[in-house]
Amino acid sequence: MTGQNRTVASIGLLLACGVAVVSSKPATRLGSDQFDAKAAAAYLDARAEWWSTWPNAQRDRGTFCISCHTTLPYALARPELRAPLGERQPSSAESKVLNNLLTRARNWRDVEPFYSDQTRGIPKTSESRAIEAVMNALVLSRRDARAGHLSDDTRTALDVMWSLQMKTGPNNGAWTWLNFNYEPWESPNSPYFGASLAAVAIGSAPDGYAASPEVQDRVKALRGYFARQHTVVSLHNQLMGLWASGTMPDLLASEQRKATIDAAFGVQQVDGGWNTSSLGNYQRVDKTPNDTESDGYATALACLALQAAGLEDPRIATGLDWLRRNQDRATGRWTATSLNKARDSESDPGKFMDDAATAYAVLALTYERK
Repeated sequence: MTGQNRTVASIGLLLACGVAVVSSKPATRLGSDQFDAKAAAAYLDARAEWWSTWPNAQRDRGTFCISCHTTLPYALARPELRAPLGERQPSSAESKVLNNLLTRARNWRDVEPFYSDQTRGIPKTSESRAIEAVMNALVLSRRDARAGHLSDDTRTALDVMWSLQMKTGPNNGAWTWLNFNYEPWESPNSPYFGASLAAVAIGSAPDGYAASPEVQDRVKALRGYFARQHTVVSLHNQLMGLWASGTMPDLLASEQRKATIDAAFGVQQVDGGWNTSSLGNYQRVDKTPNDTESDGYATALACLALQAAGLEDPRIATGLDWLRRNQDRATGRWTATSLNKARDSESDPGKFMDDAATAYAVLALTYERK
């Protein structure tokens, strides 16, 4: 047997026989120095700069919208590269994205929504308001978590987010979400994705915000939403909930956590990675087949969520190794393909999945349990 075949066989045996062990011990930083952080930062900065000037992203008052695939993951991941790169300040692109977000958050009552009912049809105004409120709260809460104190801007953003929480219907406790029939982030299946982001925002906010008396009724409603919906949503969304449970304890019941962990390991591929199309029932509108090989987005999300769940399991290390091996060293990015249709991978829209894959890969590879 060749060395390569022995490696593949060993990985296959590991995946078949590994048993997850839940531990309360903090997870360690797993090899964050073994990927090209400088190249990843360069790719992410360039894509954020491009988005900030892309005509389709432009909004009123000289602002640009924040996207689920490019600028939101960028704003979450880019700060995690400062330590590996020895940076003291945010990059120019990072400052631009944050200042843009603050401009819109501070002028919430006056700025136009990302998409309005008048131009895109009902209910795009309410969908846009909700998605932006959650994104604002998330980015600012994560910023304040690093600073160690809850700022006035973040508290206001959280208040706005809570004001848009649904109080009736199937999404009671969650938020309405932008629906363009684009999987996996802007579709009829996406409110759970949005609720997970909101939970990360709440759990990340410093100064004991999640336990403060004034938000307990709202937190209870959010937990009720997860209790009702977690088992019926896609594995992709369940992994988002698992990630959120790492910052917001008791968000998921123990049996929900276990079922999601088992399902995630059940679709891990023999090379150690994960494939995005295996995380849900996805069909492209152009009838082309979805890719089935391991990709950067699914692998990063799975590794991030499983680490956040507090697991110590060799299969996570195998997934992180996949990420280290599969970074494109020439461009700094990790790749993934659209769930919606075949795209030119070198076009700017064709890189949207790569943007998400790269940002989530950074989050997974720099993850450190707080």
